[in-house]
Amino acid sequence: MATPLSDPSLSPLKTVAVIGLGTMGTGIAEVLARAGREVIGIDISEAQAAQAVTALEASTARAVRRERLTEQEREDVLSRFRTFTDLAAAADADLVIEVTPESYDIKQQVFRALDDIVRPETILATGTNALSVTRLAADSAHPERVLGLHFFNPAPAMRLVEVVSSVLTAPTAVAAVTDLAIELGKEPVAVGDRPGFVADGLLFGYLNQAAAMYEAKYASREDIDAAMKLGCGLPMGPLALLDLIGVDTARTVLEAMYAESHDRLHAPAPILKQLSEAGLTGRKSGRGFYSYEASNSASVVRDALTPLEGAAAAPGRTVRSVGVAGSGTMASGIAEVFAKAGYEVVLAARSEEKAGAAKARIGKSLSRSVDKGRMTAEAAAGTLDRITPAGSYDAFEDVDLALEAVAEDLEIKQQLFATFDKVCKPGAILATTTSSLPVVACARATSRPQDVIGMHFFNPAPAMKLVEVVRTVLTADDVHATVREVCAKIRKHPVDCGDRAGFIVNALLFPYLNNAIKMVQEHYATLDDIDAAMKLGGGYPMGPFELLDVVGLDVSLAIEKVLHREFRDPGLAPAPLLEHLVAAGCLGRKTGRGFREYARR
Repeated sequence: MATPLSDPSLSPLKTVAVIGLGTMGTGIAEVLARAGREVIGIDISEAQAAQAVTALEASTARAVRRERLTEQEREDVLSRFRTFTDLAAAADADLVIEVTPESYDIKQQVFRALDDIVRPETILATGTNALSVTRLAADSAHPERVLGLHFFNPAPAMRLVEVVSSVLTAPTAVAAVTDLAIELGKEPVAVGDRPGFVADGLLFGYLNQAAAMYEAKYASREDIDAAMKLGCGLPMGPLALLDLIGVDTARTVLEAMYAESHDRLHAPAPILKQLSEAGLTGRKSGRGFYSYEASNSASVVRDALTPLEGAAAAPGRTVRSVGVAGSGTMASGIAEVFAKAGYEVVLAARSEEKAGAAKARIGKSLSRSVDKGRMTAEAAAGTLDRITPAGSYDAFEDVDLALEAVAEDLEIKQQLFATFDKVCKPGAILATTTSSLPVVACARATSRPQDVIGMHFFNPAPAMKLVEVVRTVLTADDVHATVREVCAKIRKHPVDCGDRAGFIVNALLFPYLNNAIKMVQEHYATLDDIDAAMKLGGGYPMGPFELLDVVGLDVSLAIEKVLHREFRDPGLAPAPLLEHLVAAGCLGRKTGRGFREYARR
């Protein structure tokens, strides 16, 4: 989205030099020029400087075609951008932003040279996302004027700017660049000096774990990426995002984060080193986790790892009727999904009243769909007719697939699977919707573990497209094939994963949420700034604290404990602040207070 032209008289920072005219530097230069600033672009490469001018000409021409700029405004923008190959051109700048490669040697060389070129009051900003601003400032003749100004790529479109202070930075310098960021139409977030700051500090730990998950052959790259997009509403999957950022860049950021935190979650996954050193750095090289049409292309092409479309799967079993055990939101949502797809559904609970109430909830959900024009009244009535409520699991004697959606308690689930074993006919598939418990423990409660599998739906089941299909070491091939086939029939996207804590989504999501809590606990950033950083800088639909309060802090803590118990990694230990809030009964929206307070309904 274009930034509107603003009045440059508002800020004393009228002339800005941008050093390094790669993709990020060029984008920052465009934002500044379109906001009325005089921009001095500096790059040691004449070709790179010329390419920056060409890129600005092309982007402003597009803006004119889309009627976001007039032709006169475009000419004014282009006239405000001048390029040079010598740092001396920055002599008259009020602010210098360096966006050179992530190397202390290069950046320190630039800052030392600028000390002899710019005026003493000129503010010097580094665009680093991985290196220490304090270390760069300490090497300058005027450390009080050095700070970090971290834009996100692509700079013209991304609204977040992290303003990074060191212990040496003058408050007046921070205030001046913060005001400038607001005038540029950006949302500045104030952060302290540590590798990754807020957004990348949370993002790169998550990306690193996704790379390690892929390296361990736990799930395919396609399934990992699909799981995080469909399960969390993210704009890109983690491995595709690593390719976009650059595998080598990610490795550099993680090395810097690990050097400070010594947290194993930040130790770069070995595959990042292997890909980097092989030159497979992602889109820019044409190959990383995926293969691309050409260097700098976004078009993924088939390679040896791409799954074959329409490949013949193992023959499955016939599923005409489904039993859903439970009476809560998840059970009624899953029953609705199967009934909509034409399956006969038995919805069983511990009493006929509970089963009837669950069916009534489905009726209301279907009525809302009719009101919104998503289905006809006849289709809704037919769907509801296919659901038979029952007050006993004996009603599952003829179902082809029995699926439990009861409380997330292993003992309760094991008792239910023992009941399934007695009631269900031979050959029936027995499935659990657990999000964190071992599927094999449910299987062992039966005399037919080969028939047991995990089908982890996401809430709300009618809307969420993802199902994590969890095979144990005992699950039969035809059971796995049947469940994938059933997922296609109910219009869900299945992803395959093994039977370990968190599966794909929770194993990647909850350590990220836990790290966000640690940031607040350590007084590094505020709830609001962290939520804003992840929504604006990462494209997340919700900030981590918004999400925690929706999920429930007690649920989140339980999953964190399961992950910590399974992987024994100190970095996965639940943040004490989370434990304290749960102990105080502050569980999120459902209690009216979690990380934030909510109006009671």
